[in-house]
Amino acid sequence: MKTARADASLKRAPRQERAHATYERLLEVAGELLGEVGIERISTNLICARAGMTPPALYRYFKDKYAVLEALGRRLMDRQNQVLFEWLDRHGPNGAQALSDATEELMRATADVTASEPGAVWTLRALRAVPQLAHVRIDSHRLVTQRMVEVYGPLFPDLDTATLWRRVRIAVEFGFAADEMLNEEDRIDRDDLFRDAAAVLRHAILP
Repeated sequence: MKTARADASLKRAPRQERAHATYERLLEVAGELLGEVGIERISTNLICARAGMTPPALYRYFKDKYAVLEALGRRLMDRQNQVLFEWLDRHGPNGAQALSDATEELMRATADVTASEPGAVWTLRALRAVPQLAHVRIDSHRLVTQRMVEVYGPLFPDLDTATLWRRVRIAVEFGFAADEMLNEEDRIDRDDLFRDAAAVLRHAILP
């Protein structure tokens, strides 16, 4: 399942296997560089040089470095969201208590995705710091909020939809903030952070 808005940053989508491999190689390199040099210093020339490609190879798919960052953000959001969708499918049929009990499981699985993506921490920072990229994060968080409301709604029939949506949206934002903290706050043990953040999230949606 993809984010709600089409990826307008792409000049063309890779269709053939070789083109797709080139596209993914550019994103992998861009993610690595982003983690090394940061948002301001990364450039299309740096990406091409590291990837061993000429600029025309990159510009076949991306118009500028912000388009590359947007693609990185979408890929990360999509992979994180897929974890959440699978979690909902797995635990949702067992009721609200099952979802509550599995909150820490979801947080750990999301953190695993973040850890596996090159430059993911800086990608998340870019989605917050760069105005033209904010929609990637917001669209994605609204998408998962709606999916969660669809699952939680029947479990809390006395809670109006607007209130549930608001509570879930806040919980989603908190969950992603906690995920970022795992890579930034070294004064909190990871297991303690997972445990305490999961406890907050368990009570964020309940009536």
